[in-house]
Amino acid sequence: MEVPTLILGAGAAGLMCAAHAGPGTLVVDHARSPGEKIRISGGGRCNFTNTGTEPERFLSANPHFAKSALARYTQWDFLGLVQAHGIAWHEKTLGQLFCDGKATQVVAMLRDELTRAGADLWLRTEVAEISHDGHAFRVALDREGTRIHVTARALVLATGGLSIPKMGATGAAYRIARQFGHQIVETRAALVPLTFTGTALDPLAALSGVSAPARAIAGGTAFEESVLFTHRGLSGPAILQASSYWHEGAPVVLDLDPAGRLLPALRDARATEGRRAPARAVAQHLPQRLVAARLPDDLPPRLADCSDAALDRLIARFRDWRLTPSGTEGYRTAEVTAGGIDTAGLSSKTMESRHLPGLYAIGEAVDVTGWLGGYNFQWAWSSGWAAGRAIRARA
Repeated sequence: MEVPTLILGAGAAGLMCAAHAGPGTLVVDHARSPGEKIRISGGGRCNFTNTGTEPERFLSANPHFAKSALARYTQWDFLGLVQAHGIAWHEKTLGQLFCDGKATQVVAMLRDELTRAGADLWLRTEVAEISHDGHAFRVALDREGTRIHVTARALVLATGGLSIPKMGATGAAYRIARQFGHQIVETRAALVPLTFTGTALDPLAALSGVSAPARAIAGGTAFEESVLFTHRGLSGPAILQASSYWHEGAPVVLDLDPAGRLLPALRDARATEGRRAPARAVAQHLPQRLVAARLPDDLPPRLADCSDAALDRLIARFRDWRLTPSGTEGYRTAEVTAGGIDTAGLSSKTMESRHLPGLYAIGEAVDVTGWLGGYNFQWAWSSGWAAGRAIRARA
């Protein structure tokens, strides 16, 4: 069987690429349904892009690599596609765009675009062997108990990374890329909760279930959203964001008063309500359990007796809480995989391999990782579009 283009992976990037790569394109995936990450994202409503998408909000060994694709197929382009299909949407905090209805609307939209483009989709299909004969790719596929040999001029790696293995993540793109001479930037779980062990876990586990606005700082990068204390450590949007910048052995700093209102409020209370206990005054601004856990033991019983130095020490307990995680929850719960196929071996304009013409890599398989909030989907749309348009232009 001969096809012009074979796309491995029916996730966000693969489906997007198929919609633009030209008629006769074949998309294969071992899953029962396409777009499974789309389906579960955003609590089932799909945070499909972010109005604040810009290259600075993506991690990569080459921070410039994502610029071309993101500039040529923007968040507004994808939003236009969503609107053209009549999908109602809304904006949440920090520019996050969600479907009003179900995430499956986005999957259906991409399937419609794929069909309209003259592409085909095979599910429950395994890749057995891949080779290149100097002119085309030769791929052996196992489908419904039958071995099918496919020849394709273009091969697109869109199988994603290692995150959420229960959904079928295997890292296949890395193995195939290595087969054809590509380097892999070391992978790690990203957008993932941080875990602690031993005595370092005790104060956090005692706060399990408590959530508070905070600034989380890791690797010199700060994120201001909510933090959630868990029985295993730290989670919540600010922590998930910071986790992408955290490396083993390094601390994470929590600022539980990111707006800096606590010290002025305590000074005012000391002047007008000096008999009030410091714990009660702080608890007006932070969760009571958190206050009890972080309040210094040597603090005077009344605000009136607290010197400026004592208030400074108290504030430091909440604004400069340094914690060293033992690790993360790993790929099991990570929203994305950081690292991946080294961008040095790819064209930033077309996503085509610099080692083997006709080979492309897109989406999460590539060493480009976005922030939380729709950025990684936008990278899937942009990189899939770039590869698809390049393939069609060469047809």
